[in-house]
Amino acid sequence: MKKTNSLQGESREGVVVRNTGSSYVVRVDGSTVEVNCRVKGNFRIKGIRTTNPVAVGDHVTVTKAADDADYITAITPRRNYIIRRASNLSKESHILAANLDLAALVVSLREPSTPTTFIDRFLATAEAYGIPAMLILNKADIWDADDRELAEGIKILYSSIGYQVAEVSARTGEGIDTLRDTLRDKVALLAGNSGVGKSSLINALVPGANLKTGKISDIHHQGMHTTTFSEMVSLPGGGELIDVPGIRGFGTIDFEPHEVSHYFPEIFKASEGCRYGNCKHTGEPGCAVLPAVADHYISESRFASYLSILDEIEHPEKYRKPF
Repeated sequence: MKKTNSLQGESREGVVVRNTGSSYVVRVDGSTVEVNCRVKGNFRIKGIRTTNPVAVGDHVTVTKAADDADYITAITPRRNYIIRRASNLSKESHILAANLDLAALVVSLREPSTPTTFIDRFLATAEAYGIPAMLILNKADIWDADDRELAEGIKILYSSIGYQVAEVSARTGEGIDTLRDTLRDKVALLAGNSGVGKSSLINALVPGANLKTGKISDIHHQGMHTTTFSEMVSLPGGGELIDVPGIRGFGTIDFEPHEVSHYFPEIFKASEGCRYGNCKHTGEPGCAVLPAVADHYISESRFASYLSILDEIEHPEKYRKPF
């Protein structure tokens, strides 16, 4: 990291590229200089309680203080951000990243298997905060015939809704060049369960990144955390990837029951035929969504994910632990 010789009171603009929990690293605009910073100020989003008032991707002002330390003193208004309910807390949230062009969820079909509920909650949250989203099916090199059939089903389902789905192998390089083209010149979040291969994927996309990778637990068949803090990694040829620690569960926050269907595009489209505008699609007369589910125009798994979010809103105490 390059050292700077800033004078007391000098302010500079930059972007947060790393969050270590107790401090932040800011890349100064127009340079490769990175500055270790602490936070000075109380930054909050519309009254939402967050575990991290500053997130990777934030554009901030850094000021040199009398103690020669650098402090983040202001945050430029975010054009967007993606947030989830903090683990084991029903009223606090955690900002994963800010100012995104794309939210990409890395998925694996086994070792470990990513639950469809997790996928749908991530996609619904991206919809809620106005961020384009895609799925990356990783570990294609270990798929058997059944896995490939499942991958094709996932691709057909989510592509029909409007989401891009990429099939890749960080290990063999399959699909990596195409994915790199998709990510070029974008600020993209890479999220996923622990063990889905995010770090290996970034190492494949960014030669020389050398992110630490981990093994799958033999006992639980789940990933063990290797990324311990959020970090922005520059793509060769343009673009930024934001790597965040593996997520066990994806709890939604600040959703209103009547809004949830808006974050499932196919349910929202079908709801145009409902008799009542406030229909929640749980048995109301004249509902157009339930027949669409029965006729397989809407996936049963997607509808189950929708119902789980409604249930979480109504019974938050059931969701205080990651699922």
